[in-house]
Amino acid sequence: MNKSRFYTTTGDDGNTVRLGEAVRLSKDSPLLEAVGATDEATSAIGMARALVEDAALQATLRTVQEHLVRLMAHLAATPEFRDRYPAPGVDDLTWLEACIAALEAGLPALKAFVLPGDSLPGAALHVARTAVRRAERRVVALAAVEPGIDSLCLAYLNRLSSLLFVAALHVDASLPKSDVTV
Repeated sequence: MNKSRFYTTTGDDGNTVRLGEAVRLSKDSPLLEAVGATDEATSAIGMARALVEDAALQATLRTVQEHLVRLMAHLAATPEFRDRYPAPGVDDLTWLEACIAALEAGLPALKAFVLPGDSLPGAALHVARTAVRRAERRVVALAAVEPGIDSLCLAYLNRLSSLLFVAALHVDASLPKSDVTV
């Protein structure tokens, strides 16, 4: 059998090893569900970043991806090593709130539910938003069974979904006929 740098075959049975532990756990464990959902959200944000033309928004999305990588490391760390992998902190949460305020400044008030799809970048931002919401639900489930998950992880994911919603509205507002709502 060929050796590869990109696979080990040790997870072929549906189990894997948590970093820092010799114990194998199922790939559908709350830990791997939370880390996997956050990884999906990071990838969805990357897709949106690739489609968005606004350089400032691209930079914001890149920073968010970096924060999510830190968040995944925090979740994946064993409780005794979690302090070595800090979750996004209060400053990161404050930064998200400032980003939201800047993006929403020129938006009209919402009068109905938003129907995603006015533009490809806007739709990608909405897909990223829903992926972040799934990650948030998975981290809630993990925090219920795993000690030491920083509560700011949940606040960060919650605020991040708001940022992505406002970013989608912002992107779509720059287009003609961007008022598709239900």
